[in-house]
Amino acid sequence: MSVVISVENVSKIYRLGSYDNRTLQEEIQRWWAGLRGRPDPVVTIDHMSQLEPDHEMLWALRNVSFEIKQGETVAVIGRNGAGKSTLLKILSRITLPSEGEIKIKGRISSLLEVGTGFHPELTGRENIYLNGSIMGMKRADISHKLDQIVEFSGVSQFIDTPVKRYSSGMYMRLAFSVAAHLDPDILIVDEVLAVGDLNFQRKSLGKMEEVAQSGRTVILVSHNLYTLKQFAQRAILLNSGKIELDDKAESVIAAYSGESPEAPKLIAEKIWAIEDTAPGNNIARLDRVVIKNQKNIPSTKLFSGENISVEIDTWNQIDSAKLSNTIVLYNEDGEIVFSTISNHDKKWHGQQRKIGLYRSICQIPANFLSPGLYGITVIICTNGYSDFFQADNVIRFEVTDSGDVRGDFIGGYSGIVRPLLEWKTFLVEPEKLTAGINK
Repeated sequence: MSVVISVENVSKIYRLGSYDNRTLQEEIQRWWAGLRGRPDPVVTIDHMSQLEPDHEMLWALRNVSFEIKQGETVAVIGRNGAGKSTLLKILSRITLPSEGEIKIKGRISSLLEVGTGFHPELTGRENIYLNGSIMGMKRADISHKLDQIVEFSGVSQFIDTPVKRYSSGMYMRLAFSVAAHLDPDILIVDEVLAVGDLNFQRKSLGKMEEVAQSGRTVILVSHNLYTLKQFAQRAILLNSGKIELDDKAESVIAAYSGESPEAPKLIAEKIWAIEDTAPGNNIARLDRVVIKNQKNIPSTKLFSGENISVEIDTWNQIDSAKLSNTIVLYNEDGEIVFSTISNHDKKWHGQQRKIGLYRSICQIPANFLSPGLYGITVIICTNGYSDFFQADNVIRFEVTDSGDVRGDFIGGYSGIVRPLLEWKTFLVEPEKLTAGINK
């Protein structure tokens, strides 16, 4: 396929601090000098020397080069401040690079942040036509798409209302609908999709997938690694304005999630030494949460083929209290693998407890979890289910493949869980098979 985006040694630098106030005449002089390749006639020698120290300049991008082919779906990932949004703004022609060259073939539609590309005084309908005109579309073509755009956005009741009166969610839904439906050759979407509700996020991802399957190019920035892994074919990892990795999405995302400075550390045991800081209230508070291996030893490194236990110690501070603990297990992509509540223990279900320290133990059977990174959130409920308090990601651990119960198969299993289920195989008598065929 042909190359639709070519980025060659692109850099973007920002000057930190305040700017000098200059007159229109001075700005015209600077512009004219720049056209002729002459030095800035306005900046004095003393002023130029003040710009040299690195602490006053920020390289948002530094010598970035890559190509994107028609029909590719590319994710741009990296921690905050890595240069993702700056790169998308340059690709969208919102800002110019300080150095380097960008070549783009085709019509670009972008949604980078709420408010980009819309005039607040114009109605939703007028902004649709404005955006289409900016993209070079004819009015008749925009009118042909109008009903689809309005229906997808869900703001038909307010389509003739100035968008300055829209909520951020309405604004974003209409902006995305416009960007996705006006037949762009290249669709660029930033983290702004996180503003919408879950149903609209699903609709948006479905629409972007539809755009990609039609042979057009999609570039997406998001911190939702699970979404990127499912949607993108390729990923570019930025770090401090430079490309660190550019490869298949699955491998780049795996490297980033494992090595990112933002990646959480593994924790086998959490103890609240100061009672007042523990999650809970005057009825009960968490005291300790720990995950143990099959040898009953706290550990962050567990095997898929061993039994795992999670212990929760809770202080019951008054008599006759009804308590329950809940464990929510997440995988490294933020998906809930399962949740379980201590009321499954029939001995204590609905029972009132006296003052004291109680321990609840949850058993996770061997060969249930797939290899990967996991986090546990613990919720304590008092007064039945009317009051609850939670401790997020108090336990973080890793499961590795035991390699001892799966026969001669080597490799990963797809899916969140990997239960070792019972199978039965038996021989059907050859005579019966033959009889069946002859019939």
